[in-house]
Amino acid sequence: MRIASVGTAYPSHRYAQPIIAEALRERWQHKMEEPRLLTRLFANCGVDFRHTVFPIEHYPSLDCFEKTNNEWIKAAVDLGQQAICRALDHAGVEPQEIGAIFFASVTGIASPTIDARLINRLPFPVNIKRTPIFGLGCVAGAAGISRASDYVRAFPKQYALLLSVELCSLTWQDDDQSIANLISCGLFGDGAAAVVIAGAETEVAKRGMGPRVLDTRSTFYRNTEKVMGWDIVNTGFRIVLSPDVPKVVEENLLGNVEGFLADNNLKREDISTYIFHSGGPKVLEAMQKSLSLPEGALAPSWKSLREVGNLSAASVLAVMESYLKEHPGEPGTYSILAAMGPAFCSELVLLQW
Repeated sequence: MRIASVGTAYPSHRYAQPIIAEALRERWQHKMEEPRLLTRLFANCGVDFRHTVFPIEHYPSLDCFEKTNNEWIKAAVDLGQQAICRALDHAGVEPQEIGAIFFASVTGIASPTIDARLINRLPFPVNIKRTPIFGLGCVAGAAGISRASDYVRAFPKQYALLLSVELCSLTWQDDDQSIANLISCGLFGDGAAAVVIAGAETEVAKRGMGPRVLDTRSTFYRNTEKVMGWDIVNTGFRIVLSPDVPKVVEENLLGNVEGFLADNNLKREDISTYIFHSGGPKVLEAMQKSLSLPEGALAPSWKSLREVGNLSAASVLAVMESYLKEHPGEPGTYSILAAMGPAFCSELVLLQW
């Protein structure tokens, strides 16, 4: 089974980080003792540009959860369709050939889910198997690849599709000027990504398109549920973001990776590239430090962070797209795709090019 392709899609509104910082500073300055703190925090997020689903001046009108969630549904369907069409086109696969679709998001809710609404827009088979995933947050991109790979392992003649749409700007909270919310508003961006996973007996896999998925590993860290997540309040999603996130990464990632590789008769020196979720400067630094990676080892992840921000579940998929298009591994070499997120937990995917 192989990661055959990735397609990404972004809202048309794109802003430099200082423009977003100034707009939110003006919006919230009467609620903050030191409004300049917001500007300093935004400058330290490692983000140069971000996409937003609406023009920046439109957000004050989204004054309740009903409004923001309704807009999330509309935009998620549109962006999701764009990302899916690009992924299918890159792989040379038709919608009618997809056997299962997995949908991951943590920035809105819908029933029927976004994947169901897309089946009414695109000619997927009516007996397609659907698996909506909510609540995994940043880890859901890697976890979604794992679950889609599980599916095509069981059904090797089929293709599975993973879609993630994250519209983080719709979670901005006007009544929360906590450090956690300010960092969140400075770090997360809007975007979508879709991935085609090809079963081993499909034509795409037989052509050797994309890296093989050799194994996956989920790891749950007990009693860490307050490290990251959401509190659901009347106005929507209120961020839970502990300063301990980099510490949790640094303390656990190395052991997770080494144990995973040992079970596959590999060592860290066998891994040529690490395809990591762009969680933010401190998270990427913790990943680098934990694994003793050389300077530049996570350059595509840093680049994605600068150019579009942290896209939550979609981030690692956007980084994967960069590897497929610009940094493919040499035949026979190994990569690890990884993300971490709420619970707290990690997801590792072992790839071979």
